[in-house]
Amino acid sequence: MLGTVVGDIVGSIYEFDNIKTKSFPLFSDKCFFTDDTVITAAVSEAIKKGAKPDDFIDEMKAWGRRYPYLSYGVRFGSWLRSDTREPYNSWGNGSAMRAGPCAWAVSLDIPFDEGLRKVADLAARSAAVTHNHPEGIKGAQAAALGVYFMRHGAKHGNIDTCKTLFKDYITEHFGYDLNRTLDEIRPVYDFNESCQKTVPEAIIAFLESTDFEDAIRNAVSIGGDSDTISAITGAIAEAAYGIPPAIREKALTYLDEPLRAALSRPSL
Repeated sequence: MLGTVVGDIVGSIYEFDNIKTKSFPLFSDKCFFTDDTVITAAVSEAIKKGAKPDDFIDEMKAWGRRYPYLSYGVRFGSWLRSDTREPYNSWGNGSAMRAGPCAWAVSLDIPFDEGLRKVADLAARSAAVTHNHPEGIKGAQAAALGVYFMRHGAKHGNIDTCKTLFKDYITEHFGYDLNRTLDEIRPVYDFNESCQKTVPEAIIAFLESTDFEDAIRNAVSIGGDSDTISAITGAIAEAAYGIPPAIREKALTYLDEPLRAALSRPSL
């Protein structure tokens, strides 16, 4: 799950100051964790408590209120601060950036197709408590399934094959256009917070990558909602490549103890 965190921290300073290059300092004193890290921790904790809708609602509200100063989306922030427990039909990419733990909670020891169904179901549940629009649910499922595909690829030593299988699966079942290249996307891509305009781009950033750091640099380089796109890409890249120890340790220095503890506890 720390892949999400690394992407979030690295992308944090570029969300409203986009760059269109892969050449930039990976970390700086100005980097910080955002709501993406906090709500991913909430999803992870909710899964450990049973992954019922009330678990997701309770943990998101508890963790969000623990860090009230972060830049939550307008609708999510209003939901967070209110007493309502009803979703608000969002298709925003918040459902996708927090979905990574859903893929780590499903064992690789069960049949692959069964695992895909379990991951998709868990991702849908994690999304639907707020982002119950079909696009919000679809974005969360696609992001989580990327992690699950790559966990299998890493286990069996066939990352490239699993990249192709993942791309074909998402294209067929979700209708995302993954045939574009980063060089085609980068010059024309603008800020967008919808699942349908960020999840495909985050996936492409991963598909073109050669290692974990390269994936993060790809994601940041397209611009847009940099912290969230990088968080989605980072989650998938962690499952494929692992995280280099130096990057892992540096990212942890940006977190406080509650976040470090929550994100280091396994979801299984």
